[in-house]
Amino acid sequence: MTSQNLSLRDTLLAVLVVFIWGTNFVVVVWGLNMLPPLIMAAARFALVVFPAIFFLRKPDVPWGNLAVYGLCVGTGQFGLLYIAMDGLISPGVASVVMQLQLFFTIAIAARRTGEKPRLHQMLGLLPAIAGVLLILMHNGEGITTAGLVMVLGGAMCWGISNQAAREAAHGAAARGAPMNPLAYVVWASLFSLPALVVMSLVLEGPTRVTQAVLASSWPIWVTLIWQSAANTLFGYTTWAWLLSRYPAATVAPMSLLVPVFGISASAIVLHEPLPAWKLTATLLIMAGVGINLLWRPRKTLVSGEAG
Repeated sequence: MTSQNLSLRDTLLAVLVVFIWGTNFVVVVWGLNMLPPLIMAAARFALVVFPAIFFLRKPDVPWGNLAVYGLCVGTGQFGLLYIAMDGLISPGVASVVMQLQLFFTIAIAARRTGEKPRLHQMLGLLPAIAGVLLILMHNGEGITTAGLVMVLGGAMCWGISNQAAREAAHGAAARGAPMNPLAYVVWASLFSLPALVVMSLVLEGPTRVTQAVLASSWPIWVTLIWQSAANTLFGYTTWAWLLSRYPAATVAPMSLLVPVFGISASAIVLHEPLPAWKLTATLLIMAGVGINLLWRPRKTLVSGEAG
């Protein structure tokens, strides 16, 4: 690690990544106006896999680990998120609720390693739960219970994928071969793609999918390239590179800007209303996440990717 503090260049890189992750929620809404959610997610991961997989060697990671990561990210995190954002929850609120992945990551890591959650992690959960309950109290105001449950399910799948990636990286390092995070994401997406295609054909139907694909025009490619190349390939790789150069305590708090950009973009571009209750719920959830990311009593917890 070169420094405890981000350089100006790397600060701008970190801000660019979280800007892409935050504004991606608006881009997803644009895409959902042209394609059904599951086939759009499948197209996103198709562009993640091809042609990159022909230029990247498979990482020294068990196939089972790649399958867990790919299925959780593809069918779990983004499959559920896209379905929820197709009219069941507003993009601004979705960008906030997805940050609860941090608490799922903590719980899953504790389950896998036996490490007990720390006091500040438990305290951070209290305002986050209060924020979720406040959102539930306003069911029907651009938010449905089903949409909230789906996004929470996506956040849980994100937490599982974080643990899978963490175990893969530790295993590769133990074998003396540091894992290439870009290759890991690309090869794991081999499992995301077929699962999403099958789910789309079963749940959305061949007729709807075919009609939507034939009716789509060039703007859908812009949204798909943004989601795959900018959000996934560039975002994941740059974030992993920053974490390799700086302490996680320096980099991870930058992820708090994701919902800031998400809510701002949704309000500006999609004219999503921001009543007091929504802002209060956002502050409560982000306060809980912030307590976990900023309170460092002894050692650092690494946070995963966003959006």
